[in-house]
Amino acid sequence: MYICTYMSDVNIKLFTEKMLLENQPQAVIDVFLRYYGYLRHGKNGCIAEGEILPISAGEIGEYSQIKERHADRQNALAKTVIIKLNGGLGTSMGLYAPKSLIPVKNGLSFLDITALQIRDLNERLGVSIPLILMNSFSTERDSLDALAKYQDIKTEIPFSFIQNKFPRINVSGLAPVSNPENPKLEWNPPGHGDLYTAILSSGLLDMLLDKGYRYAFISNIDNLGAVLDTRILGYFANKGIPFLMEVTDRTFMDRKGGHLARLKNGKLILREAAQCPKECMDSFMDTGLHRYFNTNNLWVRLDALKGMWDAGTLELPMICNAKRLDARDCRSPEVMQLESAMGSAISVFENADALRVPRSRFAPVKSCEDLLLLWSDYYDLTGDYRVVMNPAHKSIQMDVTLDRRFYRTLDHLKERFPNGAPSLTGCESLTVDGDVRFGENIVITGKTSITNIRETQAFIPDGAQLSGDVTAL
Repeated sequence: MYICTYMSDVNIKLFTEKMLLENQPQAVIDVFLRYYGYLRHGKNGCIAEGEILPISAGEIGEYSQIKERHADRQNALAKTVIIKLNGGLGTSMGLYAPKSLIPVKNGLSFLDITALQIRDLNERLGVSIPLILMNSFSTERDSLDALAKYQDIKTEIPFSFIQNKFPRINVSGLAPVSNPENPKLEWNPPGHGDLYTAILSSGLLDMLLDKGYRYAFISNIDNLGAVLDTRILGYFANKGIPFLMEVTDRTFMDRKGGHLARLKNGKLILREAAQCPKECMDSFMDTGLHRYFNTNNLWVRLDALKGMWDAGTLELPMICNAKRLDARDCRSPEVMQLESAMGSAISVFENADALRVPRSRFAPVKSCEDLLLLWSDYYDLTGDYRVVMNPAHKSIQMDVTLDRRFYRTLDHLKERFPNGAPSLTGCESLTVDGDVRFGENIVITGKTSITNIRETQAFIPDGAQLSGDVTAL
């Protein structure tokens, strides 16, 4: 026991020195060491099925039942900021640049569409709502360079603040990871739950409060359905609650995503897949049991957030993730990284609540399949720069499966769809198996499966109309 305690104390010193050398704020160090303390005492952040209760219909508010509160809305608009999580690189699509700069619709990137949404909102409502990005060190410069052309939405509030980082942990001995050949691999993003620490330690929270801002609408920048909704803003302001999570109905496609539940003490809680014990995964993925999915569209009272920091009560549940040191090398040693989820604050804020919203509020892009849908006529870009499902399409959720051998990266996708996406307005599902390149003006309808069994690339000619089982030549 003495040796174990001694080694833990040594590791705490090593982690503290490592973070100080990287100029990490004391608040970040404190959060990491608290999580590290949980880890070395055997806690893994898991939430078993027996600890929670599912949420039934009628237990949370319904978007369809809330009214447009004009007075509440107008009063709150001048006190509202929009924060977008923008720390990710497009590594899942083979890129090492900010994901938000990928062209997604009509040649516009996520960041372009976000800026144009805010410009339109400000012009229509006669307000000047600040846009704030939570960037990582990897996305800061390129993102701010891209925003430079939108000086008309610039306010007295800075365009960005920087996400912090945590040191990764050796599985053996729980010591800091050392990798001199590539020191970047010694660190991990602490999850989007770091937003609360980063906005405080950067000084931005105090600046916003000093200038009279009270409400923040927070969402992922790759969720193009996450537009500031004035009806929800009025509802949030009128209820006087400190925290509101937008949830939507879970589908099969969302079965691995975080779901809403309730603790036995009555508090709402968010459970992520990484927090679910293996023996509970079947229940976790049961969309009939756990019906509501976290969109990561959140509404936060900034003064309540500050009050929780001052009282020392903002302690988000820990997530412990096992990863490879180098994600691109399956032989790379296993490490642990400690994280937290932004939505998990629903169990920390007193009187936090959730609101069931339409699926249109959740349109993320996580893969090349999602990107192909956005490129196509499955989605429209409205005059006020909202991305909405084409009303001519009859399916609320279309399944697209592309052979990862040939369509995993953005370059792969562009090479095989050189003239843009086919028309998918009449398509119910699409599967492409094998290496297939598509011509222009192609129309795909119904449930379609396209197969190329040859080793050489097949070609779908211009103007082709495809449906059912198709053998590509």
